[in-house]
Amino acid sequence: MNPDTPPDIPDLADIHLARARIDDWARITPVLSDPGLNGKLACKLFCKCENLQRTGSFKFRGASNAVIKLREDGIEGDVATHSSGNHGAALALAATLDGRQAHVVMPENSVPMKIEAVRRNGGIVHFCAATSEAREEMLGKLVADGKIPVHPYDFADIIAGQGTAAIELFQEVPSLDMVITPLGGGGLVSGTAIAARTCGARVFAVEPEGAADTVASLQQGYRVNTWKPDTIADGLRAIVGVRNFALIQAEVTKVFTVSDVDIRRAMLLFWQELRMAIEPSSATVIAAISNHPEVFSGKKVGAIISGGNLDPGTWSTMVSEVA
Repeated sequence: MNPDTPPDIPDLADIHLARARIDDWARITPVLSDPGLNGKLACKLFCKCENLQRTGSFKFRGASNAVIKLREDGIEGDVATHSSGNHGAALALAATLDGRQAHVVMPENSVPMKIEAVRRNGGIVHFCAATSEAREEMLGKLVADGKIPVHPYDFADIIAGQGTAAIELFQEVPSLDMVITPLGGGGLVSGTAIAARTCGARVFAVEPEGAADTVASLQQGYRVNTWKPDTIADGLRAIVGVRNFALIQAEVTKVFTVSDVDIRRAMLLFWQELRMAIEPSSATVIAAISNHPEVFSGKKVGAIISGGNLDPGTWSTMVSEVA
């Protein structure tokens, strides 16, 4: 790993502790394998449906682990984070369950449904400009005001919590050849890579072409810290975190990119075969598998379907463009 990597990167034991910690709060989501989808993608695909998780995404796992860990450590007070939506809603609910208030910094171009989800789950929204720098600046102000920071991805307790989805997947399907996740800030793929140490499955990730900062970082050999994202996958517009990038460099086989058109087609395909409307961030994994038969054809593949938080009208508009 990079010598500048912070020391507090979780290990497999931390993920198992997180799994026990969040047992009363998080759902064990189903793993689905569909013959029609398998035929279209030419592989045996096992979808870990985190779109059916509480608050509609895998983010509730990490948020729950972080908040419960604060309670275990005797740390009182309200929490704060920045988020395009899913982590914010997850932290808002976890905070509410623990008798706290969550303050969530959100870009001003956030999806309205996701803004409402943060508020519905008890969070207070603070809007900022749609840049990573603006997010961090406003979060810094909240922390200076006494709020406890819960970073959405570059945080050991979050990474450990996100890894619990992969632990469940590997327990249900122990003989996977590979697993693939979406990649934004990197919390999900980081936790997945740690969990995969138990079974030898190769780990892949996928970013939108318009938010491919991790691919650029891998090509340059160091983490880029500025990027202006342009993609329909709003949940993947964050810049990869420091801990996350170190884990990706060390343990992820490859990071693919997919276009917004690829994402729309994958959303439609998933609906046609499984009758589930998933958000663009989730559909990146289906798009990458479809685009790369040379990697996935004939393999047993686990795919973490990260979330399903998308307004039905918006979903219909997106997929109608490729139908």
